[in-house]
Amino acid sequence: MNDYGLKSKDANLKTLGLGNVANAFWNLPPAQLVEESLILGMGELASSGALAIDTGEFTGRSPKDRFIVEDDITRDTVWWGNINIKFDSEKFDLLYGKLCAYLSNRDVYVRDAYACADENYRLNLRVVTEYPWSNQFASNMFLRPTKDEIESFEPEWHVICAPGFEANPEIDGTRQHNFAVINFTKKKIIIGGTGYTGEIKKGIFSVLNYLLPQEKNVLSMHCSANIGEDGDTAVFFGLSGTGKTTLSADPNRKLIGDDEHGWSESSVFNFEGGCYAKCISLSREKEPQIWDAIKFGAILENINFYAGTSDVDFEDCSKTQNTRVSYPIHHIDNTAEGSKGTAPKNIFFLTADAFGVLPPISKLTKGQAMYHFISGYTAKVAGTEEGINEPVTAFSACFGAPFLPLHPTKYAEMLGNKITDNNVNVWLINTGWTGGPYGIGSRMKLRYTRSMITAALTGQLNDVNYNTHEVFGLAMPTSCPEVPDEVLSPKNTWNDKAAYDAKANQLAEEFIANFEQFSSQANEEILSAAPKVSATV
Repeated sequence: MNDYGLKSKDANLKTLGLGNVANAFWNLPPAQLVEESLILGMGELASSGALAIDTGEFTGRSPKDRFIVEDDITRDTVWWGNINIKFDSEKFDLLYGKLCAYLSNRDVYVRDAYACADENYRLNLRVVTEYPWSNQFASNMFLRPTKDEIESFEPEWHVICAPGFEANPEIDGTRQHNFAVINFTKKKIIIGGTGYTGEIKKGIFSVLNYLLPQEKNVLSMHCSANIGEDGDTAVFFGLSGTGKTTLSADPNRKLIGDDEHGWSESSVFNFEGGCYAKCISLSREKEPQIWDAIKFGAILENINFYAGTSDVDFEDCSKTQNTRVSYPIHHIDNTAEGSKGTAPKNIFFLTADAFGVLPPISKLTKGQAMYHFISGYTAKVAGTEEGINEPVTAFSACFGAPFLPLHPTKYAEMLGNKITDNNVNVWLINTGWTGGPYGIGSRMKLRYTRSMITAALTGQLNDVNYNTHEVFGLAMPTSCPEVPDEVLSPKNTWNDKAAYDAKANQLAEEFIANFEQFSSQANEEILSAAPKVSATV
């Protein structure tokens, strides 16, 4: 049969140690993978046509069980610690052998795909999965070769994912029975003991975060990106809950991608061929693009149906708060051709500051941009995670710390150089609270935030006056079209000005404390951009 059907055990899999699988199903189209999942009792169809599956014990990534093999390539380059945990190369070989033995006499699903929409940086992948829906996820999320390209396809990296295979921690060197291990020398990622599909996606993202900055001078970014009618690209960084997906989905601009991108000398390009969106409390009113993308070919993860129906209850979080949907990017109408654009003119750092301290929009110097990039700040509020009853700070370096094999200052210095080379405007946007902290103030109106971003994109903030924030040193515009002037200065929105000053100092102290872990490798321009705690409070 052709490459879209069944192949016998061939040399391609034998070189991987998988020559004894029962059947290898190569590059099945989504419809067949859906059918396989239904036949095997691994999922059911929602009324929208999407396949609904459960990922099992793990409904999210397990960061403490993600490892990188330490060897001559990685020993002196990887940022080792709690994020990048060392794994012994001999242990990897033994675990890999056991994984291959587990897959013997089992059916596997093989997917040829690639990452990076710019052909100058394309990374060919071969993904071998135990489950058909894991393979469909890879089809959704990675870029899809043409039939002609598949005829001569040569993979550079392999991903082997077997959720049913569990490690023995005492023997295999893992922390517990689940694992995701990256081996840069052998160009393999092995995943076992977990069905959470995000491990596949983020494994390759981590690989790109290691390779592209060092080998290609490409800044890898955990961000969304869109492009205007005049060809101006904008990039949006932000942690969960800051509005990254919502604000980059602009009806007047085409979406390049919603999560992972590279910035080369001349382009911003999507790493992926799909979207992996949270869908807790999803509604058509709030997220029309995501809502309409949930159709046949999409995969819903860990959702529940309304009783007696196949209609999804998006409010139901009984399995997890991290309900997800994956779909190919062509499920969204307003997308950029080729999933790439020019170098950005504007960069937006999004934060949901629940303390009500940061301005709703401020313009950053290059030093401030690098400092806030490394900080990657937002705040978590009550209800977002178990045990959180009042706002707490959340910092994630470069807005994606769990996926950074290199030290964060490496990415920040690359960002600074590209800002200078391309004369980029960088903006800090607070989508969080105004008029007081969470519980006293109110959430910034979405229409105000959209107006501020539009004003920045269209140059309407270029010639207005700016004031300087007393503690954070941020340049705050004094006027913005369609936004009340009083909203632009956060202190002015508080009734108790002394309480504002105290809260600003408190937040500044947390920024400074968080940055201590990076300060030894940060240059003076970055260090000088830190907030200054006021002695008058």
